[in-house]
Amino acid sequence: MKKIPTNIITGFLGVGKTTTILQLLKNKPENESWAVLVNEFGEVGIDGAFLTESGAMVKEVPGGCMCCTAGLPMSVGINALLRQKPDRLIIEPTGLGHPKKILAILQSENYKNYIDLKATIGLVDPRNLSDEKYTSNQNFNDQLNISDIVVATKMDMASDYDECLFHSWVKSLLHQPKSTAIDRGELPLHWLEEDRTTDLIIEEHHHHHAEQEIVEMVLEPGQKFCRKENKGQGYVSCGWFFGAESVFDFDELFSMLSALTAERVKAVMNTNKGFYAFNVANGVVSVNLLSIDGMESKLEVIDTQLLPWDQLEGVLLSLLIEE
Repeated sequence: MKKIPTNIITGFLGVGKTTTILQLLKNKPENESWAVLVNEFGEVGIDGAFLTESGAMVKEVPGGCMCCTAGLPMSVGINALLRQKPDRLIIEPTGLGHPKKILAILQSENYKNYIDLKATIGLVDPRNLSDEKYTSNQNFNDQLNISDIVVATKMDMASDYDECLFHSWVKSLLHQPKSTAIDRGELPLHWLEEDRTTDLIIEEHHHHHAEQEIVEMVLEPGQKFCRKENKGQGYVSCGWFFGAESVFDFDELFSMLSALTAERVKAVMNTNKGFYAFNVANGVVSVNLLSIDGMESKLEVIDTQLLPWDQLEGVLLSLLIEE
């Protein structure tokens, strides 16, 4: 088979990776079929539902940094997608990891005859460059230091100062990547065709857990929902998985998500107004109606500290109007 052009799109939590990939899928050539391997820190796997809506071939690696789960799960996911002979493969690592080990696997003997590794694209919200919480985070820096192209996202919410700081910051990087700024995820397709140019040696700064298998989320007979927790890289997550028969009150759900102070919240929920995707970042709740029917509801909360999960679970259960 011919080598499949492959891009890694990386970036920290809430930077807009999934939004950017969705826009790329929307604008791809009509005669091409693309595949996406998506990795999430949380256990329940939500981004896959967003991306499946676009018609792409999607495989998920949930449950933590793909660097840590990169053995069997990543290889199984890549192999399954390559067997479908896509015209392009996009890999989205979790916002709490960096792509060094992923790059090593893609460049290994196993894939050298099957993958044409193109530019790694690192996304950054320029507003974060003024916040030491991000600039002092090693994963934040590693993701961008290994990128061939650095892209400033969410420019519609950035100030002139943020944009100026972004361009100044890119010039300060030792490997001098190409850079651009985009609004609402509109990354030009031609950036995907750029060749990989960055070959930096980055030290490992976080502990790698033992490689693990992906456990599919399935409810037992009579079980209404299940809850999964995860922790690593200074963050904790809690996710809930409800059966397709569960229906939530849309207005009350929106109010609950608006009140959450967690760093990151994502959900795909079956509501009395339809099946919706909810995305909470920087205190802003965005909502999109999905055309999917009969899907399970999933919600994931990520923060730097443990939150009252039992209390949040009680609120979620109180929003159910059908079971």
